[in-house]
Amino acid sequence: MFCAACNSLQPPPEDYYTLFGFAHSLRLSKEDLEQRFYALSRKLHPDRFMRRPEQERQYSLEASSILNDAYRTLKDPIKRAEYVLRQEGFDIGEQRSKDVPPELLEEVFELNMALEEMRGGDDSARPQLEQAEANFTKMMSDVDNQLQALFENYDRAPSRETLAEVRGVLNRRKYIQNLVDEVHSELTPDT
Repeated sequence: MFCAACNSLQPPPEDYYTLFGFAHSLRLSKEDLEQRFYALSRKLHPDRFMRRPEQERQYSLEASSILNDAYRTLKDPIKRAEYVLRQEGFDIGEQRSKDVPPELLEEVFELNMALEEMRGGDDSARPQLEQAEANFTKMMSDVDNQLQALFENYDRAPSRETLAEVRGVLNRRKYIQNLVDEVHSELTPDT
């Protein structure tokens, strides 16, 4: 990021992995990421460039902004996977009701019935919702384990096929997370 001849700050790279000096992988060491983040934060901080030319001051501001976004993205395994998928041209859209995983159709139907009962003032649906929340939370854990295995496969032998699998599992995870959030918000309304 610095000119080898004059040591002036250059335009920051847009790619998060390049910025941190990592190879494109789905698994990263949080400790290594954090160390690199703090080292780069100190090196690129705008205060260090106050007496430098305007262009370098601007590059420092840009680099600091990109660095913060990159750190937030790369430290979260789900955001990191979504970032890699976007970089590789995969669409990461919002979940829609038509995207219900087929194996969840019956559970989602029963959940919606229980939610309607709860919202209608029937507190007898609470145990059913609590059980649904536990079931969906367990599903989330299983999906996260599946993602870790896919991340490992991708890092060992990167392929679009593996990324397509990752995308499918992420979509399933997002759908289940929405269900967990919906049940949780019904069980613990704001007071």
